[in-house]
Amino acid sequence: MTDPYVVDLGEVDETRVATVGGKGAHLGGLTRIDGIRVPDGFCVTTEAFRRALAEVPSIDERLDELARLNPEDREAIRTLSGRIRAGIEGIAVPDDIAAAITGSLVRFGENAPYAVRSSATAEDLPTASFAGQQDTYLNVLGPAAVLQHIRRCWASTFTERAVVYRQRNGIDHRTVHMAVVVQRMVFPQASGILFTADPVTGNRKTATVDAGFGLGEALVSGLVNPDVFTVRDGAVVTRTIAAKERAVHALPDGGTREVTVDPRQRERPALTDEQAVRLVGLGRRVEAHFGRPQDIEWCLVDDGFRIVQSRPITTLFPLPVIEDRDEGKAGEDAEGHDGRTTGGNRVYVSVGHQQMMTDPMKPLGYSMWQLTAMVPMHEAGGRLFVDVTPRLASPTSRDTLLDVMGKGDPLVRDALETVLDRDGFVLPLPDTTPAAPPSTGAPAPIETDPAVVTRLIERSRASIAALERDIRTQKGPALFDFLLEAFEEHKRVLADPLSMRALMAGMDATWWLNERLLEWLGEKNVADTLTLSAPDNITSEMGLALLDVADVIRPLPQVLAFLRDAEQLEDATFLDELARTEGGGEARDAIEAYLDRYGMRCVGEIDITRPRWCERPTTLVPVILDHVRNFGPGAAQQRFEEGRRKARWKEQDVLSRLRALPDGHRKAEETQRMIDRVRTFIGYREYPKYGIVSRYLVYKRALLAEAERLVRDEVLPEKEDAFYLTFRELNEAVRSNRVDERLIQRRKEAFRSYHALTPPRVLTSDGEAVTGAYRRDDVPDGALTGLPVSAGTVEGRARVILDMAEADLEAGDILVTTFTDPSWSPLFVGIAGLVTEVGGLMTHGAVIAREYGLPAVVGVDRATRIIRDGQRIRVHGTDGYVELLP
Repeated sequence: MTDPYVVDLGEVDETRVATVGGKGAHLGGLTRIDGIRVPDGFCVTTEAFRRALAEVPSIDERLDELARLNPEDREAIRTLSGRIRAGIEGIAVPDDIAAAITGSLVRFGENAPYAVRSSATAEDLPTASFAGQQDTYLNVLGPAAVLQHIRRCWASTFTERAVVYRQRNGIDHRTVHMAVVVQRMVFPQASGILFTADPVTGNRKTATVDAGFGLGEALVSGLVNPDVFTVRDGAVVTRTIAAKERAVHALPDGGTREVTVDPRQRERPALTDEQAVRLVGLGRRVEAHFGRPQDIEWCLVDDGFRIVQSRPITTLFPLPVIEDRDEGKAGEDAEGHDGRTTGGNRVYVSVGHQQMMTDPMKPLGYSMWQLTAMVPMHEAGGRLFVDVTPRLASPTSRDTLLDVMGKGDPLVRDALETVLDRDGFVLPLPDTTPAAPPSTGAPAPIETDPAVVTRLIERSRASIAALERDIRTQKGPALFDFLLEAFEEHKRVLADPLSMRALMAGMDATWWLNERLLEWLGEKNVADTLTLSAPDNITSEMGLALLDVADVIRPLPQVLAFLRDAEQLEDATFLDELARTEGGGEARDAIEAYLDRYGMRCVGEIDITRPRWCERPTTLVPVILDHVRNFGPGAAQQRFEEGRRKARWKEQDVLSRLRALPDGHRKAEETQRMIDRVRTFIGYREYPKYGIVSRYLVYKRALLAEAERLVRDEVLPEKEDAFYLTFRELNEAVRSNRVDERLIQRRKEAFRSYHALTPPRVLTSDGEAVTGAYRRDDVPDGALTGLPVSAGTVEGRARVILDMAEADLEAGDILVTTFTDPSWSPLFVGIAGLVTEVGGLMTHGAVIAREYGLPAVVGVDRATRIIRDGQRIRVHGTDGYVELLP
């Protein structure tokens, strides 16, 4: 009969996490790998922990009290968790559990030295590394001491750090159980950590070895700087040998102590190059077994390596998953597996950085974007990437790609050039590609006629109306067949040649004006002013329209009181309750009219699973209240007319100055044509995205109706669970009336973990996140460098806002955030400037900042972490940097 309290390491594997915890399961898995040596030992199971915990006085009441504490209330957590630990350490180990442990000690050597190590069920899992949050005790001698340290390991479940981590990450304290690993001690001459992928760059082909003398505690605790070896392709490529002044060694009577290393030995390498390469070879076996890069603790004993720990490196950004074009297998690796690419070296560019949405997307969201996109896209870490390798390999398309990227986001261009500078990473192809059309300088072949834009908008509206009409009768499997056809129509609308020419005409005219007028007049970014209040800009109209809603609400005191009581507002009943207040009917009608036109929008709107404004109308309440406070009646029309006046004045100013130049009349005539062109077409730049999200709302409502049916049929617990299935998987679920609930749970866990990852602009198939730089020397010391996208200089209070629903802005504030998609536009009318971490010259935030005349700098790395909320800053929108003021 299997002992419920003790199990040998050789009898467990990764499937036994619930029994032996993460560390125990991984160690058991390591024992099964050919050539990997693990110190002998056993696990005290989580069942023993549960039995022992039940013996602790008042434990249930204290756990309930702990769960109610705010994770930021560190003093209360410190006090209560200390009481819980003391209670656990104070109990006697139940007799039958103690007997099982003692019996195992007799088998492995009753009086031998042991390492006693905690192994929690939430530790060392693929989606959350809990390294260092529980305890390890080394060189423990004798059964009584082993039992004492097992109790201490149980108690370490409730260290302050572990409790705070669980509170912040929504992990129930009762769901985390503590096993304990008891292993024969090894006494190494060297030890350290092996990362089978570069933990900084993410490169999967580069391994890093940290090494020091004696036990690994000296490295883990930061007592010494380690020797560092970088190994690639079976050879040490770099080594840094540290002066290792201290080491940790075992004491004869148990325990450990710090010792001073002989000065003559301090700079002796802890490993030879041959040993470092051999260790990495063992690490590759471990990595292959677990299927993802590993963080491995090792010991060198008599020229042989012992592995004493292996956990996944959770900070690496995953590699893109290569899937079929029709979405086919998309999402099968979406639970956090380290997908591998095929076909040699590849270079990927982030879609999220182009679309102003770098948050992770749920599987239904990214699979829908894949199905409706014009080019193949690959998922990694809940984000999408485009493989640009073929374009980089061809000289003609390479230059065009770099030119376009350089105008949009210089950091992407610089990162791509960094990759191209590496000999042999991207192999060049013969230049047989037809010449690409110029991206600047020459007008697109389209007549400058406002009727063109009118016709395109009417076509888009007609297509969406037809979709809304035809989808009403579609249900079940027929709906998915219908949607696949609708996606093709969706792509046909996006690829409309006339629409593409109109888009390029506006962008080309912008670039032409900025380049020529800088050359002729020495003035930067003149197009920013010339495009103020351009017609047909649906996104800027959306921002101004909310000012009109505020005009309706401003004179209604009962409505304002209702809106200010934010805690009582619930989306499902919001509009009905609003209508019951005095004057609320008028306010409701104004908001409903706004939602009818713009309710399909939301933050992160390219992810169909994100709640739209029409689904969560209370999102708009803080912005409406800000507008009521910061503006007077008629502000929308006043701002639009003011922008138009500034544009007209700048046009006359530019033309007048040009005519005074040599060959001035020709220059003025060319400039006049380009001004007419940019004002005709630049507003249309925002309309295709509006059409996309309008169609997405139609798709979403139909798919949610199917999800609701699956809930009624008890196939899904909640309709939102459908968001964790790809489109293909949801199609199959509807046809079969079955879903894999474990798959959905894994997807939820993976999605939560993806929020901790920062997506790179450029990613290689080696897993390396390539970081670009601005390469500028004209920025003041201490200033933050970015991309200038909207001219002007402004000084004001920085408001660091990560969630639009939490906006609290006053006139003159400068918005600092990660990214701004069109849904942020209502905030733009009330700010004085803009700073974002992500963005490009022609992305939505930049276009609307220029439309409203806001000085703006985008692509400012780590802006939301460097700039403090409330700090005074100066934004140089013409020159592209931000000064932090005292």
